[in-house]
Amino acid sequence: MARFRVTLAYDGTDFQGWQAQDPGTGARTVQGVLESALSRLSGADRVAVAGAGRTDAGAHALGQVAAFDLGREIEAPALVRALNALLPPDVRVLEADLAPRGFDPRRDAVSKLYRYILDLGAVQMPLRRRWASHLRSTLDPGRVAAAAALFAGRRDFASLASSGGSVKTTVRTVLRSEACFDEFGLVFETEADGFLRKMVRSMVGGLVAVGTGVVGLDALAAALAARDRRRWPAPAEARGLALVRVRYAAEGRSEDSVLT
Repeated sequence: MARFRVTLAYDGTDFQGWQAQDPGTGARTVQGVLESALSRLSGADRVAVAGAGRTDAGAHALGQVAAFDLGREIEAPALVRALNALLPPDVRVLEADLAPRGFDPRRDAVSKLYRYILDLGAVQMPLRRRWASHLRSTLDPGRVAAAAALFAGRRDFASLASSGGSVKTTVRTVLRSEACFDEFGLVFETEADGFLRKMVRSMVGGLVAVGTGVVGLDALAAALAARDRRRWPAPAEARGLALVRVRYAAEGRSEDSVLT
């Protein structure tokens, strides 16, 4: 059995998230369609796939990492071609390689980079509606930048954690928390050693609350320190969120960013 690591991109609009669900639910998931394609390729009943992150329903990926054991000999380039021939058009394998035995794409990750795109104004361009969220308002750039700076560093993010998570600690180290504005609206990037359930969407909810003046910067800082989800603004919708990159120790840190 050879262990492979693949990098995936997908449009999450028509998926109920990454994680496979009970077949009886009929839920279409990224993990589910990948496992189905691998089963057809290998002839096995099921090829179990592990992912680096469990993206929400409607969220996207430019660089999701997954791993699996395959009981047949195949070169990595041929694996990419074969899987892309079997996968639906809203999922693509970008690259594949052999991985060490025991490689776990989630536990072995050093950091993950997410990007959130929020279009602003009365009307959203139709071509952007599947991967950019939309707010019929404006945001104050200075307030948004100040709010984004609150997240940087190592701190307890319990106030941003949605219910349903099963983590031992809500402390995370945010390596990057940057916001900029382009012709369409807000682009927010955040990189951390790990994220809680809906944490990035909650970050954006905080940026919007401060940027629109609904919540003051001091009040948001106090809500962060309170470790109480009830005091935090509602999370932004999943549509504007994308997992951009997963970094591993041997790869070093890249400073590339869409933000200028």
